[in-house]
Amino acid sequence: MSTGDASQTMKPLTAAGKLGIYLPAAPEDFRSGSISRADLDALRADPPEWLRELWATGPFPRDVVARKLGVTNTALARNGASDAMTQEQIDALVGEEPEWLIRERANLVEVQREATRVKEKEIERRERTNRPPKNR
Repeated sequence: MSTGDASQTMKPLTAAGKLGIYLPAAPEDFRSGSISRADLDALRADPPEWLRELWATGPFPRDVVARKLGVTNTALARNGASDAMTQEQIDALVGEEPEWLIRERANLVEVQREATRVKEKEIERRERTNRPPKNR
């Protein structure tokens, strides 16, 4: 197999997403050039101080903020949360526990519960038939 994987590059936004960091908070040299898969692997294996700091304190991109708060990205947008938050801001929000956060957390739990129920029902239905499962 060729070393084509090592020479593939990605845009900084893609690399930031794979690292779980907020791109505007990254250093200029990271934001301005393309990142190879080898560079990305090296950053993961031996993260520089700036990356360790971003992972620890943020600011975090919306998807990471949503995960830390236990809500969806849509819930954050629906309730006017900013696109990026620091760990301090997330901790403050959790400490305040506004009504919308409680409601959105409960909503996510209910949606996940319903998705599990539907999936189990489909598995049960398929087991009662002789049809092979669909490969979706």
